[in-house]
Amino acid sequence: MGSVQIVTTILAAAITAVAVWLAVRAVLKMVAVIRLGQPAPERFTDKVARARTMLVETAGHTRMLKWGVVGAAHWFVMVGFVVLSLLVLEAYFEVVTTDGGLPVVGHWTIFGLVTEIIGVLGLVGIVVLMAIRLRNRPTRPGGRSRFTGSTMWQGYFVEWIVLLVLIFGFVIRGFKVATDHFEFPFWATPVSHAVGAVLPDWADGVSVAAAIKIIISMTWLIVISLNVTMGVAWHRFLAFPNIFFKREPTRPAGSGLGALRPMTSQGKPLDFEEADPEKDQFGVAQVEQFSWKGLLDFSTCTECGRCQSQCPAWNTGKPLSPKLLVLSLRDHAYAKAPYLLAGGGKDLTGEEKATQAQLAHLDVLALAEADKPLIGTAEEGGVIDPDVLWSCTTCGACVEQCPVDIEHVDHIVDMRRYQVLIESSFPSEAGVMLRNLENKGNPWGAPPNTREDWTKGLDFEVPRVGEVDDFEYLFWVGCAGAFEDRAKKTTRAVATLLNEAGVTFAILGEGETCSGDPARRIGNEFVFQMLAQQNVETLNEAFEGREKAKRKIVATCPHCFNTLGNEYGQLGGEFEVVHHTQLLAHLVATGKLTPVQPVDGGVTYHDPCYLGRHNRVFAAPREVLGDAIAGELTEMPRNSERSFCCGAGGARMWMEEKIGKRINVDRVEEAMATGAKTVAVGCPFCSTMLNDGVNGKGAGEQVEVVDVASVLLRSVKPEQPQGGRETAPVGG
Repeated sequence: MGSVQIVTTILAAAITAVAVWLAVRAVLKMVAVIRLGQPAPERFTDKVARARTMLVETAGHTRMLKWGVVGAAHWFVMVGFVVLSLLVLEAYFEVVTTDGGLPVVGHWTIFGLVTEIIGVLGLVGIVVLMAIRLRNRPTRPGGRSRFTGSTMWQGYFVEWIVLLVLIFGFVIRGFKVATDHFEFPFWATPVSHAVGAVLPDWADGVSVAAAIKIIISMTWLIVISLNVTMGVAWHRFLAFPNIFFKREPTRPAGSGLGALRPMTSQGKPLDFEEADPEKDQFGVAQVEQFSWKGLLDFSTCTECGRCQSQCPAWNTGKPLSPKLLVLSLRDHAYAKAPYLLAGGGKDLTGEEKATQAQLAHLDVLALAEADKPLIGTAEEGGVIDPDVLWSCTTCGACVEQCPVDIEHVDHIVDMRRYQVLIESSFPSEAGVMLRNLENKGNPWGAPPNTREDWTKGLDFEVPRVGEVDDFEYLFWVGCAGAFEDRAKKTTRAVATLLNEAGVTFAILGEGETCSGDPARRIGNEFVFQMLAQQNVETLNEAFEGREKAKRKIVATCPHCFNTLGNEYGQLGGEFEVVHHTQLLAHLVATGKLTPVQPVDGGVTYHDPCYLGRHNRVFAAPREVLGDAIAGELTEMPRNSERSFCCGAGGARMWMEEKIGKRINVDRVEEAMATGAKTVAVGCPFCSTMLNDGVNGKGAGEQVEVVDVASVLLRSVKPEQPQGGRETAPVGG
């Protein structure tokens, strides 16, 4: 060992010792913060499925590859980070001696070949990612960037570190080639040999380059250890457990789509008959009241902004960005952590749990952070502004796009639950809807005895449950389908088509009440439970004696479809629920319905969020429309899982849209740009919002918004009167 090797060895050992010590301290701090969250015992079920999903999503990059070039580049960088960590380890041997290498595998030609390929592809990948970040920098002219609000220096720092580590990997090999100490042939490592051809025959070059590589790598570790909220770096470690502990590992959609998490206190579902607000947690009022998985979510955020780029609120000038919401919660949690870890915190009555002695040594900034309300305006010092909280449509675009399975919608609704149930703080116009649900069993406040009025004038009898013993499907009409004028046309069209196909069905009539979706998504879990339990009891009675496979329900509203199929199981209601487009597609495919006259004028289809993204029903409505028009749909640029919301979800249907551009207008402009004369929908909320948007654009005579069922009916029974253009909604 020469003098250069002594110096490089000491430098490598010293900086590594500092980096490892800081990293251990950082990991312990992160674990301590995450453990402050509430229990979530359901996250430990089905470990085999969780492990399988984690491996598929990480190794296969299944979520990232939906982004094409970005996903491929990121995969090469990820694989490079994992595999080429062996070359960082090898550098510790190379600082000691110029011909050092990894024991055993370090001299295998296959090892040289694989690391050469990964090194080259990693270089290409990181250069592509750097170019994409620069092209989408927030300061660029025109449009909002998905990186707006991200900590840009951290992204640049991580990318340059990766680039330099990869470069110095080839420099080390190059010096080995130049000094004739390289063990791999040219055919396996051509780039390394090419680098060696231009480097001098410097005996100590290997050790110096290896020391620089170690210093660069350990500098990265030191910096991220001093910045525990640096998600752009820490996600490469935290993504694995965050994906492993996702809510539903076997669900094909993003975790956190479909059903909402039930309200819990201390990790157990809340029983409203026995719950006490002074003893049980109602929603989330403090950051530590999120589950530990929620705190892990916040820590894992990569700041990539994919959620932000897809969010309808953000894209129409509203203050909500799912990314910025998560980052605000993350920063608040870590800033408040010293206070919490010292024993501080408020109990459910608002009393401080810590003694003065426990808090005496705390930094004033931590104490100030502890005094911030979780929800509050800037003047109140709130972490999350109320306008941010209430801008969410719960469309799930953020959850769908997140590469590390953060469950944004669950966290937003948990905060809404506390605001509604305990603070009674929510947009005033939504109060009318909630009162109507409690008093009339529907959000419009229509008389319950008019639920069957849509059946008047049909040329066949619509049977009621109880009047007939044998029916294949229970037709869940829904509040919109029973009371809202546009949606009643869809209800009549579906009933007519089912009758035409010979499908036996029955309705509940006045026995039906609201599914509870708007109440649950605004945060009023109490009203949801009241309505849902009533419906579950009614449905169980209607299906008494039938096994689950024969307890079939068809629904025209995706919100009812989602609630009955995904959430009623939490309350003992197990049913087979299909959307009407799924049933109609089956009836056409089996020849029970036959389109005879193509609908012309061009048709585009708007994917409802709760049908498409939340429940992965993309093909069925397109199959129905394809048969009805005898041709190809004209797709909007944002379709299927990336469909743009109509603006009505999350109970936004009953709240005024006062900030920014109206979401439905943005979507209507996209639909009209296709040139299609018919915009087909599969949801009564979407129908109302898009009709309003079309009328607002003054295009009511040129473009028609109509349900998929009505399009099919026009093709199956062209002589069937359609009742003209859609009319205004009841109570609208």
